Amino acid sequence: MAAAERRAFAHKINRTVAAEVRKQVSRERSGSPHSSRRCSSSLGVPLTEVVEPLDFEDVLLSRPPDVEPGPLRDLVEFPADDLELLLQPRECRTTEPGIPEDGKMDAQVRAAVEMYTEDWIIAHRRYQHLSAAYNPITTETQRERQKGLTRQVFEQDTSGDERSGPEDSDDPRHSSGSLDDTPRSSGASGIFDLRNLAADSLLPSLLERVAPEDVDRRNEALRRQHRPRALLALYPAPDEDEAVERCNRPEPPREHFGQRILVKCLSLKFEIEIEPIFGILALYDVREKKKISENFYFDLNSDSMKGLLRAHITHPAISTLARSAIFSVTYPSPDIFLVIKLEKVLQQGDISECCEPYMVMKEVDTAKNKEKLEKLRLAAEQFCTRLGRYRMPFAWTAVHLANIVSSAGQPDRDSDSEGERRPAWTDRRRRGPQDRTSSGDDACSFSGFRPATLTVTNFFKQEAERLSDEDLFKFLADMRRPTSLLRRLRPVTAQLKIDISPAPENPHFCLSPELLHVKPYPDPRGRPTKEILEFPAREVYAPHTSYRSLLYVYPHSLNFSSRQGSVRNLTVRVQYMAGEDPSQALPVIFGKSSCSEFTREAFTPVVYHNKSPEFYEEFKLRLPACVTENHHLLFTFYHVSCQPRPGTALETPVGFTWMPLLHHGRLRTGPFCLPVSVDQPPPSYSVLTPDVALPGMRWVDGHKGVFSVELTAVSSVHPQDPHLDKFFTLVHVLEEGAFPFRLKDAVLSEGTVEQELRASLAALRLASPEPLVAFSHHVLDKLVRLVVRPPVIGGQIVNLGRGAFEAMAHVVSLVHRSLEGAQDTRGHCPLLAAYVYYAFRLPGTEPSLPGGAPPVTVQPATLARGPGRPASLYLARSKSISSSNPDLAVAPGSVDDEVSRILASKGIDRSHSWVNAAYAPGGSKAVLRRAPPYCGADPRQAIDRSSSRTSSCLESSSSSPPTTQLRPTVQKLLHEELALQWVVSGSAVREAVLQHAWFFFQLMVKSMTLHLLLGQKLDTPRKLRFPGRFLDDIAALVGSVGLEVITRVHKDAELAERLNASLAFFLSDLLSLVDRGFIFSLVRALYKQVATRLQSAPNPAVLLTLRMDFTRILCSHEHYVTLNLPCCPLSPPASPSPSVSSTASQSSTFSSQAPDPKVISMFELSGPFRQQHFLAGLLLTELALAMEPEAEGASLLHKKAICAVHSLLCSHDADPRYAEATVKARVAELYLPLLSLTRDTLPRLHDFADLYDPVTRVCCALFCFSFCCSLVHELGNFSPILELTTSVFCYVWSSVNALC
Repeated sequence: MAAAERRAFAHKINRTVAAEVRKQVSRERSGSPHSSRRCSSSLGVPLTEVVEPLDFEDVLLSRPPDVEPGPLRDLVEFPADDLELLLQPRECRTTEPGIPEDGKMDAQVRAAVEMYTEDWIIAHRRYQHLSAAYNPITTETQRERQKGLTRQVFEQDTSGDERSGPEDSDDPRHSSGSLDDTPRSSGASGIFDLRNLAADSLLPSLLERVAPEDVDRRNEALRRQHRPRALLALYPAPDEDEAVERCNRPEPPREHFGQRILVKCLSLKFEIEIEPIFGILALYDVREKKKISENFYFDLNSDSMKGLLRAHITHPAISTLARSAIFSVTYPSPDIFLVIKLEKVLQQGDISECCEPYMVMKEVDTAKNKEKLEKLRLAAEQFCTRLGRYRMPFAWTAVHLANIVSSAGQPDRDSDSEGERRPAWTDRRRRGPQDRTSSGDDACSFSGFRPATLTVTNFFKQEAERLSDEDLFKFLADMRRPTSLLRRLRPVTAQLKIDISPAPENPHFCLSPELLHVKPYPDPRGRPTKEILEFPAREVYAPHTSYRSLLYVYPHSLNFSSRQGSVRNLTVRVQYMAGEDPSQALPVIFGKSSCSEFTREAFTPVVYHNKSPEFYEEFKLRLPACVTENHHLLFTFYHVSCQPRPGTALETPVGFTWMPLLHHGRLRTGPFCLPVSVDQPPPSYSVLTPDVALPGMRWVDGHKGVFSVELTAVSSVHPQDPHLDKFFTLVHVLEEGAFPFRLKDAVLSEGTVEQELRASLAALRLASPEPLVAFSHHVLDKLVRLVVRPPVIGGQIVNLGRGAFEAMAHVVSLVHRSLEGAQDTRGHCPLLAAYVYYAFRLPGTEPSLPGGAPPVTVQPATLARGPGRPASLYLARSKSISSSNPDLAVAPGSVDDEVSRILASKGIDRSHSWVNAAYAPGGSKAVLRRAPPYCGADPRQAIDRSSSRTSSCLESSSSSPPTTQLRPTVQKLLHEELALQWVVSGSAVREAVLQHAWFFFQLMVKSMTLHLLLGQKLDTPRKLRFPGRFLDDIAALVGSVGLEVITRVHKDAELAERLNASLAFFLSDLLSLVDRGFIFSLVRALYKQVATRLQSAPNPAVLLTLRMDFTRILCSHEHYVTLNLPCCPLSPPASPSPSVSSTASQSSTFSSQAPDPKVISMFELSGPFRQQHFLAGLLLTELALAMEPEAEGASLLHKKAICAVHSLLCSHDADPRYAEATVKARVAELYLPLLSLTRDTLPRLHDFADLYDPVTRVCCALFCFSFCCSLVHELGNFSPILELTTSVFCYVWSSVNALC
């Protein structure tokens, strides 16, 4: 505003003096009791010390929910339906389940089928979605909430010149006195010609006498008009950078797919049409020198050409008529080619002779070459009739996919690459395995490009001596050069039309690699599209989610140069044999194109007159559910007579070899070079390998390896890793009790299997990362079973808890390391998080579906006391083992005796309790008051303190021996075992567990939740839900992890931050399960740990930041308000909103009477306030300490503290549970200390550094103050509030005006 246009009173304001006055007030207040609250005695307990919280459960017992009226009852206790068990059906992509038909299955296949068909079991907290962690207030949500608000329009908004500067002084609109030139506005708009202003409308009732009550009522009604329900929707969203409590539920495990490409084969046309031609598609990566997809076989022949093969093809299956395929590429690369190979029916002559007519004859010369064409057709018809089951190589070509993608165009992509510095764990975002590519791969993407139709015109004839994949990679590399040698060759002219496009998300008429119908599949009669299985160029770390057991056989070469006789046109027949009889060939070989779906035998293409042929063939087999020692692949080598001769058979067997599929119980895969026998194999050959020199047999080339073949399995049943195979085999042997058992060259008995199992557990860390991740769910399930149900060997229980826990720690570490690039914002591995949330279940539990029968009660298994029970298992005769750790032996005695002795000596008064009388003193379930938890530095002292305890899993079902003898069994509780093993673990294992503590915390929480839900223990008082020894372990564990956070904060800040957040979430989860007073005492002990370390810490601000994050996560609990006991008598009584006259009378009354200490304590962070409202007291205390002028790291702590309060207030504002006015009043009481805190903080705003604008600080303070005033309005106009309101408002007004 120009100086000449200022109002008269504005000239009298001395802004310099106002600033000086403000600073003087600050100096005067700096010595007041409110200026420093750290050591204030008026609050009872200094803010630097944490008060001892109330016994939460005792408070609730003394004040049942029925005492509170109406909606306030919901604030007293958690809802009865807070925890629920959900069975989420597992997503199945196909219309058929795809599991083996009911029949004989071994233990490994049976376990796999069970895992892949089980529904997800979710321990769900019904109201968790209302917490700030899962329902954050973001800019988008605020924008949605503000859509229905009425826009406020003021006079100066319509004047258009409310902010005139000095440069506008010459504007005629400001100097004109004309009514036409001057818009209507108020005097504040800077226009001084009042005579030209339009008159305001008259107020007819202005001078009428109206009662004050009516004025109050009218004003109240006007204030209520158009008032938004959510006050904080008017404010900006909380800072998302500080949202450490933000959580996302993991995605369910799904089958991995890369970028998918749809290839449609439209037509194939040659210059001449004389015989059927068959096509093969596959993807090859030249850089990796690897074939990255299985073959896709297609048939584009006309009906007349197909008719030539009617003698060999009866009724082709619909699945073999596919002409389109979906390829998946996990690692896109500019070096990927789509290779197209063509084959034809075997005929007499080499490849060059067969290609010559296609290279010479043209369609325009059909009339000229009519006789030649007829002769060729007649010869082709004869060959098709006689040799129709055999193929020969014909021609090939390749399409460079990068050229297709770039020419078709695609949207812009992010140019950032992972070759740069790896981001910090807090900056990571969830990425799938397909995103973990190198910078070179990022330049090529096969998603989002425009569809393209290609016409491939040039094919290269196959060369008989260069058919291997190695030669193909050389050709493909040469194709990328400008001076390619292939371009100099005379091509085979043809026209192949194909469409290449990104695959739709849910294509219709699609078949899986197992030929299962993928949803949606509208009509089984429609021509299908096949999903082509990918062979990723590099490792893909994804778990198996469905049953798959495929075997690929790749014959590479055969050397019959030393074989005597007429062996030139060689082909290899492959059969999957279940026995040695020819009739035992199984129909498990997938058909190619225009044939049956499965066959019992398949042949390689024939290279004419070649005794040492090379092969490029791929045979795809479906492995049976039960593979036995007799199952083997039988390879029979034939010489095919291309020219019919009298007395000469069409095919003559010239050699035999075989490959047993199992080796020491493991599936045999990899490259092999096998010897070939001239004679047929003798009886019982299938259990031996052809490397064994059987007597009386003749071998080609002196029993040397002459046949090169490779077996590759893609299986979700067979791990193909020696360490995993051994582990699964031993576990299944123990489950079935099949002794003795042969493992490799050794025979295992009950006496030696324990040692082998322990060695196998230790060797899991040596497993290859890719199969370990793929079978991670299987491995973790087996480890959990070993912990919960220790095996019984020779009548003795084998304690494997320690070994299983150590193996679990190493497995989790390996999985984390393999998926490091896919971690979420909190450093969690999504694969492991999904396992805990969806797949993990307690072994032996069968939860029922919601709405059906009630969940089954899971009781601990008991030990039979029959005469056959081993003496070592009697609790009265031997030492009990505390959990599964054999080093922690305790005194003999039963659990019931120990509990009875304690209950007889200790108890608490429950005479005024509203719970069942059984929990009163002397009752059958009297509640034991626990001592404060131990959180010392050495967690082993907690174990020593409870050395008289016994494992909860050893319980007797009856004092008298039963009449029948039962096998001794044991059932342990996973959460108890995890806590104990963690506490007593060694340094190496403890370090591995600490690196990924979140996983073990979440596993414990879900185990505890399932234990309560399946055991129907939710009605049990919280102090009786879990045994005292387990809570002691929890206390020791929390203290130990808290100490690790404190000691590592300056050495490894990233690990300390992760541990701090994991521990906070763990305690937050326990608030929904166990004694809440116990958890509060653990929090208090952690605060004391931090306070002790702050005195000697070199950088206290780092510890304070971690403590602030810890507090914010705790306060994000969905029942935060209930946890603060808002309905206890300490809260001031609410009163209705009084009128102006009644407010004045209350003010005079308050000034003449002494204030009520209980009321005053609610407006300050007093000891009683922090004791009752424990979590709110912690949060506001952090805010108060952060606002102290001498606070360490003030700028960062200010932001964190204010953002935490802001986020929590926004969460309350949007929570539908707090919509009632009476409920809002109780919620507002938790924040009454903000008034005094804001008042005491404002005078020090001028001391902030220049980096942090004082205006911003005032606005933050105004935000807290305005919200407090709005909440207080719901409570009633108490006189203390009026005093605070007046002082704060006056000071804020003066501060804002001085700063502006």
